[in-house]
Formats: sequence, structure tokens, C-alpha cells
Amino acid sequence: MLNHVWMWLIAIGIIVAVARDVNDEFRNTYRNGVPLTTEFVVKKNTSSLHKSYEGDIASSAEAMNQFYGATVARSAVSQPATITTAPNGDMTIAIITSGDGAPTVWKDMAKALGKERVEGRVREMTFNADNSAATVTVELERMSYSKIRSVTRAALEYADTAITICLGLIGVMALWLGVMKVAEEAGLLKVLTRLLTPVTKQLFPDVPPDHPAVGAMIMNIAANMLGLNNAATPLGIKAMEELAKLSPKAGVATNAMCTFLVINTAGLTLIPATAIAIRAAQGAADPGIIIGTSIFGAGCATIAGLATAKIMQRLPKYKKALEVGNDD
Repeated sequence: MLNHVWMWLIAIGIIVAVARDVNDEFRNTYRNGVPLTTEFVVKKNTSSLHKSYEGDIASSAEAMNQFYGATVARSAVSQPATITTAPNGDMTIAIITSGDGAPTVWKDMAKALGKERVEGRVREMTFNADNSAATVTVELERMSYSKIRSVTRAALEYADTAITICLGLIGVMALWLGVMKVAEEAGLLKVLTRLLTPVTKQLFPDVPPDHPAVGAMIMNIAANMLGLNNAATPLGIKAMEELAKLSPKAGVATNAMCTFLVINTAGLTLIPATAIAIRAAQGAADPGIIIGTSIFGAGCATIAGLATAKIMQRLPKYKKALEVGNDD
């Protein structure tokens, strides 16, 4: 079922992208082949022969909106640009679009091309008296099917991200599954399991106290509480695999699996290391001030989740779902 949902979402995304691209072509949203006349403020000559100039493309918001026939700029445009003259006399321009003041249409063009700039050719360039500025007429590169380009580029980028995450988890999973195996062979898991038996019996009454799933769940919950999210992932997978072996019906989640998932989803954490690191990176005066509120919020979520799970486990509908021979 989930595969069908993803298939339809992808199909809808592609259809919408193509429809918008066709609309852009019909309306000539990017003004392909239409020259734009604007001001170029010279800041630096990068060649002694004056064959290259660095400066800013300057234009009023009204002029930009009138040229594109839509609200593409909320304020005056002032974007860094470089004009280069080729040996044959042809001039090209590259306009940086990463600034906040860049028109949205330029940002869309750069994004579709996977760049931080838009390029084009300069048809005409006329300097003022002191050569500090010039009136330039430019024709930006032709842009078509920008939305489908963006969809394709995003798909490739997220596929690359997925591979990076998977490769990164291999080492973590190998390390912590190895640690778990060493702890099991050394008897540490049995000691820890005995100490926490009163708690695990209440939370997971259907799981035998000496079952391998108990040790995996305890280590997973401990890793999450210490903020070791990556370390907790392989332990959580191991725990779910062991709990699945106790299910009387293949493919049906047991009460213990649901309870364990609730604990993980609630995110009970004593040290929210990730959130603290993000706050520190953003320059927060006291990154660790959220510890108390995080514990309180996650504690309330855990209690509410466990209470809901325990109540639903008692409902006849969910009891029947685990009965062998019942396919409803």
C-alpha cells in the first residue's frame, strides 16, 4: 500500500511540474529572447585592458515587475555581476542570485540549472561620463522546463543523501551491534535485564524476561535517553527483529512492538545533544537551557503515549488482530 502511495505522489509531482513548465512556455515567464535594459554599477576592472568588469546589476522593483509581468521583486534589485569580453568582442554576463534581494524568477532559473547565478550575453553597453556605471542591455540564457529539471535534480540529490546516510550507518551499526554482542557474552545484558525486570514486566508483559529483545530494548532506550540517536538505531532495529519473532501472526505488530515504538517516538531524552548542538551553532547564549523543558515535554509525551497504547491493547478489535486464524 505504501509503495502505491509513493508511486502516486511521484506521478502527481511529475505531472504538476510538466503542467507548470508548459504554462511557463506559453506565457514566456522567463522572457526568453527578450532583452532587458538595466544599470550596471562598475566596482572593479579586473583586466588592464578593460575587458572584464565587476559590479552590481541595479534596477527598481517596478521595472523588474513590469518586465516579467509579475511580482518577482519586492524591493530594488542590486545583485553582484561580472561582465566579460571575449577576444572576438562578444560580451557575456554572470549575475549572482544567492542574495535576498534577487528576483524570484532569477532564483528559479539558477536553481533549475544547479547554480547560484544566471548567465547571458550583453547586446549593448553604454558607459556614463566617468565610467562609474553603464546602461546595459542583456539577454539572459534561455530557460525551459525548469520545474521538471528541479524535480529531477532533487530526486538525484536526495538519492545521494540516502546513500550517504546508509553508508554512514554501516559503521555505527557494526560498532554497537558488536558492543551488544560483547555485553551479551560477558553477561552484562543479563545483569542489566535482571535489574530492570520489574519495569520491563510492566511495560512488556508478553515478552519473556530472558528474551534477547529485552536487552536490545533496554540498550536502545538508554542510548536514546543519552542523546545517542545514531547508536540507538541499530539497537532498535535488533529489538524489533527479536520482538517480531514473538508475534503469533507474521506481519502483525504485537503489543510489545507497539509499546516499544511509542517509547521511541516520544523521544524521552535526558540530554538532548542534537538540539543543544544546533542552538550552539546558531549562537544561542545558553544552549543547554532547554534540557529541563525537553525532559518535561518528552516525559509528558511518553506517559500519554504509553497510556494510549495500554488502553488500545485492551480493546477487542486489536486483540482479535493477533489471533491465529483471524484474517480480519
